[in-house]
Amino acid sequence: MQQIPEVSVFRFLSNSLRILKNPLPFHHAKFEMLGDTFRLKLGFGNSVVFSRDPGFLQHVLQKNQKNYTKSPIQTKDLAKYVGKGLLTSEGELWQQQRKLIQPAFHKKQLVNLLSSIQSAIDSELSKIKINQPFDVFPVFNDLAFQTVVQALFSNAANQAQINKLQNITEEVQKMLVKELRQPYLNWWFRGSGKIKRHLQYIQEARDILRELVSDRKKSNIRHDDLLDMLLDARYEDGEEMDEEQLIDEILILFTAGHETTSNALTFAALLIASNPESQQQILNEINDFKNDEQSLMENLKSSPYTTSVIEETMRLYPPAYFIDRINIEEDVYSDTQIPKGSNLLFSLYEIHRHKNFWDDPLKFKPSRFLNKQKKTYSSHYFPFGAGPRMCIGNNFAMYEMVMTVQSLVKNYKIDTKETPIEILPLITLKPKNAILVFQKR
Repeated sequence: MQQIPEVSVFRFLSNSLRILKNPLPFHHAKFEMLGDTFRLKLGFGNSVVFSRDPGFLQHVLQKNQKNYTKSPIQTKDLAKYVGKGLLTSEGELWQQQRKLIQPAFHKKQLVNLLSSIQSAIDSELSKIKINQPFDVFPVFNDLAFQTVVQALFSNAANQAQINKLQNITEEVQKMLVKELRQPYLNWWFRGSGKIKRHLQYIQEARDILRELVSDRKKSNIRHDDLLDMLLDARYEDGEEMDEEQLIDEILILFTAGHETTSNALTFAALLIASNPESQQQILNEINDFKNDEQSLMENLKSSPYTTSVIEETMRLYPPAYFIDRINIEEDVYSDTQIPKGSNLLFSLYEIHRHKNFWDDPLKFKPSRFLNKQKKTYSSHYFPFGAGPRMCIGNNFAMYEMVMTVQSLVKNYKIDTKETPIEILPLITLKPKNAILVFQKR
């Protein structure tokens, strides 16, 4: 059996401040030095196995997925805020919920949501300020949240409720980042009442959602949005989802569905600004589109280049830039023994930039995802995960992002950006200083 190369506790501690600020350069240096998998010793008998081996990731997510569970980061730390929904549940509960909810995200069902998605996109993009340096991330952040709200509730939620839900969602995520990045301060977070206060925020959000669900049930009016689909869903015994589980799932959709999308859209705008020829190709693609609402899905099907721009963006800047798992029983992968209970952290950021799997890995090349070429990357491209737990909202997210980028380019010319793109790796990979200049077309 091969031994996994190790990074000592001393090496970890001597780089701790740099890792706290941005761990990615440290990870890359160790991968280049030690190979595609290494163990980082954290002290007190704790360690994490880091890997950028796509074969290993496929083994964990697909081939032997029953032997692996998500880490406490999601099943406990995140779950205490958003409950036991698809993202945070495991085992029988996850299987039951996945089977129940999956039909709501089928492409045929999503057609009914495209008009409301487009409406939210148009409304938020109108807030872009022209002919001056403008940070575009807040616009995309609001856009992504409004899109989820529209898809779920149509126009049932008022602006005060939407603002409250968005503020709570974002504040809770910030708190979770602090807990994960500074575990040695957890005693202070608990003792000072910070965690308790954020749990109270979540209760306020749950009360708002409970009111929206109650109003929908009383109205007897169908909107054919996600809420209607979730209310219609039935388990095998004919029972509907209970209200608390429904609210858990809605909170998961807010948490997982808005920040990752806003990050990807911001990176896409930055890359398009840095590559004017791509901007022009997107514009060329939409010139022949029909403008009536009935043709929205037809337009999406006729958008291979814009789709490839989104896919290439998520290759270079995957919003969910790591995947964590813990093995239930001892395992073996490629002559390497994986002891029971190993903490595994797979870097999608590194896999998507690995020189062994990508030509010009650091270059923005949407063409690599066009036509049949896309199939050649399926074994080392994981923007939405892989296997049974692949993101249930991947089609929804792709439709939203393609429509947003096309609306953006159709209405605005983005000036060429020559400064480097900056990143902020938190729970998701966030953009930093996303300053661009827009001109009206």
